[in-house]
Amino acid sequence: MLNKVTETKLFGGRQIRYEHQSQVLHCTMQFSVYLPPQAEQQAVPALYWLSGLTCTDENFSTKAGAQRVAAELGIALVIPDTSPRGDEVPDDPEQAYDFGLGAGFYVNATQTPWSQHYHMYDYIVHELRQLVEQHLPLNQRRAISGHSMGGHGALVMAIRNPELYTSVSAFAPICHPTVCPWGQKAFTGYLGDDQSAWLEYDATELLLRHRHAPPMLVSQGEADNFLAEQLRPDDLMQAIAETGVQATFERHEGYDHSYYFIATFIEQHLRFHADYLLN
Repeated sequence: MLNKVTETKLFGGRQIRYEHQSQVLHCTMQFSVYLPPQAEQQAVPALYWLSGLTCTDENFSTKAGAQRVAAELGIALVIPDTSPRGDEVPDDPEQAYDFGLGAGFYVNATQTPWSQHYHMYDYIVHELRQLVEQHLPLNQRRAISGHSMGGHGALVMAIRNPELYTSVSAFAPICHPTVCPWGQKAFTGYLGDDQSAWLEYDATELLLRHRHAPPMLVSQGEADNFLAEQLRPDDLMQAIAETGVQATFERHEGYDHSYYFIATFIEQHLRFHADYLLN
């Protein structure tokens, strides 16, 4: 059951925010959808966008400027939140930005107290996908993209579920979370000390193991202050070279980790996905 929270007309289409009760996350969730004007006449394909640390479903919809091109192409945008929400959902006791609320890391948590609510992997791959395709004018062609923590999530979901996604892209993704501070903190908290469980949510390790992925585009800013310590794109590039998957990895001089970077190159990413969603 979807409850409409807000609706705004935009480039001939509709930007809508919905609320629903999640059976996977055991809480009330909100997500945003942009339905292009073509959705008034027929079911359209969708790009799922996964946002980064501290974000909600509204960051991408208000800052990226993606709707103009999505309207031209006839592609819907499905924009979930980054973690479970609500008074009953536990947060990091230290109120850190990189764990707890706003920092679900797109995993299925196994450790108490996170395991009751923090199942963002299943929420995106299964529950939300089925919900929007049942209730909205979407066909079953879908791609996935994201930024930073969300880029990590998009890559992991696409590599693990190549039958679900026609293509995958990422902006400044956390490429090798098992060996960076953000990932090690999150995985220890959500998944425990058994590092073999961590490998299921590490795009670099998954690519080396599965040796396949949907067509991939990754964009990385060279002025990103998280580049060396947290993102480790060279590790993913090495895995791409070793496995020979279809991938384009672009470095952009002078661009940082912000939504200004995303807004600059989001049209390129949408047109990349359109080649697979619409053909």
